[in-house]
Amino acid sequence: MTDLFFFVLGIINSLLLILIFILRKHRLDLIKKYNWIYLMLAIPTIVFIIIAVSEKAMIEYVVFLIIFFAFLLFEWLMDFIFKIEFRENFKTNLKWVIPYLCLYYAMNYGFVVMPWKLHLSWGLIMASLFIIQIALNLWSHPKQKN
Repeated sequence: MTDLFFFVLGIINSLLLILIFILRKHRLDLIKKYNWIYLMLAIPTIVFIIIAVSEKAMIEYVVFLIIFFAFLLFEWLMDFIFKIEFRENFKTNLKWVIPYLCLYYAMNYGFVVMPWKLHLSWGLIMASLFIIQIALNLWSHPKQKN
């Protein structure tokens, strides 16, 4: 049960991030308006952390879920509390972007590696979705002026 839930959460996370990166190219306004939908992944994440701890699931699940929750919390802080425009110009906000990217890569690492350990096909699906995320992320970044 823990394995499947983690895999499904990873799929949903990746698909939402792919959608965000596609929209960022031309409709950044939609991301700003509806980013709260992505942040709602915090609810099943918290529930799953509690279940994983109570069922004494592998500690790796708990660690990666905490990292994922930290990523969502950090994004919420930047978007809604501090209102940092990190998506438009990351160079002017490096002190915020660097920890954000560290959490982003750590959370994606967990969503690829944990399923990969259990089922090669799950790992390949998650790795493919991560590669698509990276490609769309690079494609959607605005061109930076010198």
